[in-house]
Amino acid sequence: MKPPLTIDTLCREAGLFAQQESRYTENSMSRSKKSQAEYGDFQTPPWLAQQVCRLLVAKGLEPASLLEPTCGVGNFLLAALDHFPQLKQITATDISSDYVNQARKRLVPYGGIEQHIFQSDFFTTDWPAILADLPEPILIVGNPPWVTNAALSVLDSDNLPQKENGGQSSGIMAITGGSNFDVSEWIIQRLLDWTAGQDVTVAMLCKTAVARKLLHHLWQNQADVGQAQIHLIDAKAAFAVTVDACLFLYQTQPQTEAKSCPVFANLSAGQPMSHIGFRNDQLTANIAFYERWQHLTQSDQVAYKWRSGIKHDCARVMELTRLGDVYVNQIGESYTLEDDYLYPLLKSSDLANGASAWQDAHQRWLLVPQQRVGAPTRPLQHNAPRTWAYLQEYGRLLDQRKSRIYQNRPRFSIFGVGGYSFAPWKVAISGLYKSLNFVAVGPIAGKPVMLDDTCYFLPCANQPEAELLVDLLNSTAAQEFYQARIFWDAKRPITAKILQQLDIMALAQTLGRLDDLLAYTSIDQQPQQLSLL
Repeated sequence: MKPPLTIDTLCREAGLFAQQESRYTENSMSRSKKSQAEYGDFQTPPWLAQQVCRLLVAKGLEPASLLEPTCGVGNFLLAALDHFPQLKQITATDISSDYVNQARKRLVPYGGIEQHIFQSDFFTTDWPAILADLPEPILIVGNPPWVTNAALSVLDSDNLPQKENGGQSSGIMAITGGSNFDVSEWIIQRLLDWTAGQDVTVAMLCKTAVARKLLHHLWQNQADVGQAQIHLIDAKAAFAVTVDACLFLYQTQPQTEAKSCPVFANLSAGQPMSHIGFRNDQLTANIAFYERWQHLTQSDQVAYKWRSGIKHDCARVMELTRLGDVYVNQIGESYTLEDDYLYPLLKSSDLANGASAWQDAHQRWLLVPQQRVGAPTRPLQHNAPRTWAYLQEYGRLLDQRKSRIYQNRPRFSIFGVGGYSFAPWKVAISGLYKSLNFVAVGPIAGKPVMLDDTCYFLPCANQPEAELLVDLLNSTAAQEFYQARIFWDAKRPITAKILQQLDIMALAQTLGRLDDLLAYTSIDQQPQQLSLL
C-alpha cells in the first residue's frame, strides 16, 4: 500500500515548485522520492497566518468555533488561538498523521479550549455532521492544495473527490464530473454548500482564479448571497511559487442581493483597488468601468469580427528563417522553396515589442499550404513541387501532431486560416501579454503578414482603416471597456470572445469618429472590407 499523499506532497509533486517540477514524472518518480517529498514544508508560514487573523479581527470577527480541514502542522490554528480568545472549540484534520501529531503537541498549552484534532481524508469525512455540531459563529480557515485533478491523475493519486456529475449538476459539480479542476475549488465550494444557512466565515488561501470561480458559482446559483472579499497575497514570498493568489473571504451573514466583491492589493490595504461583480450573467473585473461603458456592448450586427492567428502545431517544419533565397527550418536544414505559400510571420512577442521590432529586418516566415480550413493541399504537388516535396519529407512530424482537429483533414492541414488571413493590413493584439496594446500591421516584403495563434486581429483593406481602428481601440473608452472584462491572471487574459464584445461602430460614434469609419465599412452597404471576414 503506497504512503498517503499529504497536501504538501500533492503541491510539490504537481509541479508548483519550479525547481522540482522536472524531477517528478509519472515514469521516474520513485517511492523514495515520494516519501522524501511527503512531509515537505509547503505549510502556511506563521507570519502569513498571523496577518490573516489580524485582518479578521480588524473586521470584527468573533468566532465561537474554528475549523481547519487541512491543518498541516497547525500554523493557522496557533495564529487563531492568539487572536480569538473567545473560541470555545477547535476542530482540525489532515491526511498526514505525522502532521496531526505535531499540531496536537503544539496546541497542548491551549488545554482550556475543546480540541478535536484527528487524521482524516477530506474526501471521505462526514463534514455536514461535523459542521452541524460546531457552535456558531463558525470560522473556517485553511490553505487547501493548489493542485488540479489532472496533476493528481498523473501521480496516480487516490486523494481525489468522487466524480458525481451525470448531467444533473452545474458549476463546480459539473466540473468534477469530467473536466480539469482545482482541488481547492472543490473543497471550498463543498464547505460553502455544507454551511448554507449557518453563520459562517470562510477564510481560505487559494489562487485568485479559484476565488473568482467560487464567486461565479455563488452569484449564478443564488439570489441572495453573503459578503465576499478578495485580498491579494505574495505567493512567491509565502510559498516560493509564481502564481496569482489571494485570501478568499466569504461571510454567509448578512445576506444581500448585491453581487459585488472588493479586491484589496494586500492583507493590510484599507481601501479596495477595484470591485469585481456579476452583471448580465458574467463576471466583471471592474464594475465601475463596466457600468460606464456597457452601452458599447456588441449588438447582433457585426461590422468587424476578431480572428485568431494560424495554428499549425509544428514550428520545426512550418516556421522558417529566410536567408536570401534560402529558407532554413527550425531543425537547421536549408531549402529553396517557392514563395507562393510562404508569408512573413509575427508572434505575440513581436506585437509586444512594437512595429520597429519587425518592419526593418524581418526574417521569420510561415508555410501556409491552405487558404481556408479544410481546403485540399494536394494542389501544391503541381503548383509548388519543391514545397510539396518539403512537406513530404517532414510528413511524419506533421502526422504526429496530437490535436484531434487534424484528424480526418487533408494532410498538412492548418487552422485559423481564411480569406481574412490574407488581408493586406491588420489590427493585432497579443493574447498572452498583460497589455491592451493594439497595433497596425502592414505588408512585409510586399506580402500580407500572418499571425500565430497566440494573437488576435481585425482584417483591414488598407493602412488608413487600420490606423483609425488602432486609434479607436487604444482610446480610454475602449481600454476601460476591456479592463472591465479581462482578468489579467488568466492563462490567456485576452480572447477573441472578450474582444468581440466591444461594438466598434458604437465606440466610433461615442468618440465622434463614426463618419470616418463608415468610409471604410458600413453594415447597410456590405462593403468590400466585409468580404475579408
